[in-house]
Amino acid sequence: MAARPKLHYPNGRGRMESVRWVLAAAGVEGYRKAVLIQTPSEGSWISHKKEFRFDEEFLETKEQLHKLQDGNHLLFQQVPMVEIDGMKLVQTRSILHYIADKHNLFGKDLKERTLIDMYVEGTLDLLELLIMHPFLKPDDQQKEVVNMAQKAIIRYFPVFEKILRGHGQNFLVGNQLSLADVILLQTILALEEKIPNILSAFPFLQEYTVKLSNIPTIKRFLEPGSKKKPPPDEIYVRTVYNIFKP
Repeated sequence: MAARPKLHYPNGRGRMESVRWVLAAAGVEGYRKAVLIQTPSEGSWISHKKEFRFDEEFLETKEQLHKLQDGNHLLFQQVPMVEIDGMKLVQTRSILHYIADKHNLFGKDLKERTLIDMYVEGTLDLLELLIMHPFLKPDDQQKEVVNMAQKAIIRYFPVFEKILRGHGQNFLVGNQLSLADVILLQTILALEEKIPNILSAFPFLQEYTVKLSNIPTIKRFLEPGSKKKPPPDEIYVRTVYNIFKP
């Protein structure tokens, strides 16, 4: 039996959250296992326990990072790092591409893969603003929320609204779930945490978001108890600073 993927990163979203999302969409995140419970007083019933199919080793100290670096586990001395299929993968986009390709989330031909890659690259530019937001000075954070909203509404969301309206399908590329859909849904939901009405002018994206959120593997990931991480808090920010500051 192949070893389960193992993720190395602090216990928070950051750049690893997209990896968790694509693992979840592929069905690697977890599943519900039926467990028969029997008691003398209450009889028997079926309970459901969530089983996870990948592991995480959370970085909490600079020493843990140095250990990975000194052990030649990090090709460019950086995390995220994912151990999978006998490899130690680094660079977020490379990790995403590998997992997506392995689980048929990266298109069926060169044209589809190129479209998926193009949409993912654009969405990741927007997602990067969300990733860096908690590390801004408090006075700058609200200004950056306004900036994110403007970029989403003016530059990014109209593109995807037009695509969905134009082909009338449920997914961005090839009428099947792909990495492009996963990263866009992740970004939309993260933006909605800060700006609840961010999709008010985009009816096709609203419908798209609901449909994707109800795909069984994604729906499980959005439920409590999954490996989806909560919005960054002060503890996460402080931990990241302590690990990575020079």
